[in-house]
Amino acid sequence: MPGAGVIGQPRRVTPAENRSRKRHQGDWGAFNWGNGEFAGFGPVGTYGVAPWAEDWSSKKDPKNYTDFLDPLKAIRLNESGSIWLSLSGESRIRNWYESNPQLGTAGKRHSGRFTVRNLLGMDLHLGQHWRIFGQLNNGEAAGWNYYGYNATWRRRLGVQQLFVGYERKLLGAKTGILVGRQQFLDAPSWLVYMRETPNVPLSWNGVRGYAMWNRVRLDLYNFVGTQVTRDTIMGGGFDDDTRLYGGNIGIALQPFSIVGEQVHSFLDLFWMGFHYGGKSAAVARYKGSEAGTQTRQNGGFRWYGSAPSFEYELGGVYQGGRFHPGSSAVASRPVSAWAVRGVLGWRHSSSSLHPFLGVQAEAYSGGDNRRSEGTVGTFSAPFSPRNGTFDLTRTITRANIISAGPLVSIAPRPFMNIRIRVPYLWRESMNDGLYNSSSPFAFLTGAKLRRVGRAVGLQPQGQVQFQLQQHVNWQIDGGATLLTHRMRRAGGQNATYMLSTITLRF
Repeated sequence: MPGAGVIGQPRRVTPAENRSRKRHQGDWGAFNWGNGEFAGFGPVGTYGVAPWAEDWSSKKDPKNYTDFLDPLKAIRLNESGSIWLSLSGESRIRNWYESNPQLGTAGKRHSGRFTVRNLLGMDLHLGQHWRIFGQLNNGEAAGWNYYGYNATWRRRLGVQQLFVGYERKLLGAKTGILVGRQQFLDAPSWLVYMRETPNVPLSWNGVRGYAMWNRVRLDLYNFVGTQVTRDTIMGGGFDDDTRLYGGNIGIALQPFSIVGEQVHSFLDLFWMGFHYGGKSAAVARYKGSEAGTQTRQNGGFRWYGSAPSFEYELGGVYQGGRFHPGSSAVASRPVSAWAVRGVLGWRHSSSSLHPFLGVQAEAYSGGDNRRSEGTVGTFSAPFSPRNGTFDLTRTITRANIISAGPLVSIAPRPFMNIRIRVPYLWRESMNDGLYNSSSPFAFLTGAKLRRVGRAVGLQPQGQVQFQLQQHVNWQIDGGATLLTHRMRRAGGQNATYMLSTITLRF
């Protein structure tokens, strides 16, 4: 299963390979490229992040079996095969070690966490046009000196997804509508993703419509969040205070040449709205924070290109909107924030190591905590808080931060991939703090904001992934946060991190 981020995948995959008997992207025209992320349904290889994005229809014919579990992927329920059932499942076992969790602010040392997640899905196809997809979740969490567990980690049994889909050709496009609880992955993974760190992934309730031609696609959606504060079968129902809505235009651009090499590229133009509350919506103050809710409108783009010897990805977003304080006596404040991200790297696919050597740079705007009114300038991505494409240690999030450094990956064996990234971090604004996944770190407030300087420190990160068998993946993530002397004097602590993940999938 390919990971988030279309660039820097272990190996290049052609459209023909993506539609073979061993890989299961849908019929997406020119969008069948790489991990398929630009089709709008998340990364898909042999398996996908969203199981319903996989196409197993070829397995209705036993002649196309390539694996002993293939009979479970396309179960005929009538003689013609027009009604058929596809089963899916995932068990994920994780073991963490953190020397100083949350840069020493979690109140624990040498913390160990052990978590298990189980997902079981059923995709019922009713003829050529209709489908019903359902998925259950279960999560367990334990360990020693652990911290931070809530209902997104521990769940006896819950409905992760349950929707009805209808799809047909309309005006030459593959057109569909999904109604119900579902995953949504049609956005840059650094802006919206699936809440991959806890056991219960992010899901949404509402309606999504899409139309896909060979080189152009459209997507419209309107969702409310899923309530996960209660350990009940429906997870507490709908969270009306959390909303995601918007639209996207995706274009598979015509190939062009750079320095004599043909470039295949994809452009996404998107607008999406967030509405959210809780800790992630609070606005940092000079000392402490101010609770409230936020509404943010995001307008942006991402542009990915691939040539025989290089790859690139550029993206940017501007956020407008308003912060509404919890106290009605305080006036609301406008929001004006931004983010830019770029990755550029060299490929040598013919080498036995399949190396990717590149640079990754990102910047996310900060605000001014000295002000209790006026514009809120801190960037916020509340629906992708701990995405490993930025920080494998899951410690520092995308707010008031600049990150730049080398990125290297090699695939020395068909089943093995090694990835190393060594970014240096700065704060974008010296009048704003350093943020974890839900709030600013408490050690950096008041006069310390300017006293510690702009530099944060170095964050070496590494990842080794073994695809032991089609159904078994073992991934080891490790890293450290090495703060500057001034940051440590302010109260932060250096930290090391190790994560082992075994994923069983069918």
